[in-house]
Amino acid sequence: MDRDIRLYGHLIDNQVLSRVLDAISVAGATHEILSLRVGRTRQDASEAVLRIFAENARLMEKAVSLVREMGAELLDSAPAVCQTAPADGVLPERFYATTNLPTEVLVDKEWITVDGEEMDLAVVVSPERRSARGIPMAEVRKGELVVVGEQGVRVRTLPQESASPEFRFMASEVSAEKPKGPLLHRVLRTMRRVREEGKKILLVGGPAVVHTGAAPILEKLIHDGWVDILFAGNALAAHDIEQALLGTSLGVPVDSSSPLPAGHAHHLWAINAIRREGSIARAVESGLLKKGVMHACVSRGVPFVLAGSIRDDGPLPDVITDVLAAQQAMRRYVPAVGMAIMVGTTLHSVATGNLLPARVFTVCVDINPGAVTKLQDRGSRQSIGIVMDAASFLEQLAAGLKNE
Repeated sequence: MDRDIRLYGHLIDNQVLSRVLDAISVAGATHEILSLRVGRTRQDASEAVLRIFAENARLMEKAVSLVREMGAELLDSAPAVCQTAPADGVLPERFYATTNLPTEVLVDKEWITVDGEEMDLAVVVSPERRSARGIPMAEVRKGELVVVGEQGVRVRTLPQESASPEFRFMASEVSAEKPKGPLLHRVLRTMRRVREEGKKILLVGGPAVVHTGAAPILEKLIHDGWVDILFAGNALAAHDIEQALLGTSLGVPVDSSSPLPAGHAHHLWAINAIRREGSIARAVESGLLKKGVMHACVSRGVPFVLAGSIRDDGPLPDVITDVLAAQQAMRRYVPAVGMAIMVGTTLHSVATGNLLPARVFTVCVDINPGAVTKLQDRGSRQSIGIVMDAASFLEQLAAGLKNE
């Protein structure tokens, strides 16, 4: 049996064509190139039409599934298959799960763009409105039309130039031995360009930012306008406020390595002080909180989302303890984001990466190489990893923004 596919875009620069051919072979199928038109310049798109041959339907389905993830379009595409959701918060079996790439569905002979480029969503179609949107499982309502299977769905890969030209040379496996200087310079240039384009820079931070002594650096970056949105958990905010109120992080003075008596309670006392005020913003207004990362966010009008976890002490009154509510709060800011910088937090990096479209420049920084690669393994193809401690990265970033 055979099926024809079409590839369109920057097939050579992005190595799309070679990756598609490899995928067909891995699936146990073979191919024939029916036509190939290569763009004359780097800006021109290329087009290829291929025929896939497979011994049976199972191998063909596997091959087609793999190449569709790379943007291949079936030339004999049939309309998307839709089934109604059986109950609120319940999707039909074998529903189509989205990637973070631009996606379209074929409805009544018309390709409709799916609103919302986010991975692991379902696609709800409204034929009368000629619209489709990505929707989290928990938000689907009984009776809504949900796309089932991969028929009538196509995914568009991003051009290399659009998907992060600065990082092309770092596309290999993450390593602590890779040179940091060239990549940091490109991060700096990306930050400047994103700001010039009027897009937002999102920083996702973990408590390591405070523990390593880098909180004052992040505070200044916020004051200088280099951070437009902050995503974090209870820990970063709690220890930042502990440092601002008591001069310690986890009970250890920021200028010493010796824990203080009862130091283990310092972050709890800090949380309690904010709970007494009612919120971080009220603590700033009252004069209780006079410095720190959270003070900078409030005073500069930088929005923040603090998503809670089962480990949280307190938590601070601003922490969103309902995970679905936290997801929704984060989603509200994602459309304006042009670049995401994730520092010292595996869980929040993965969570944020799952919400970001592939078009968002993403840099993940951690001293642990496993934390950096996990984000890529979870499907955030656009993520570039830097194996580096939080303080060193933020120090060099701040110095570069000042001097460049």
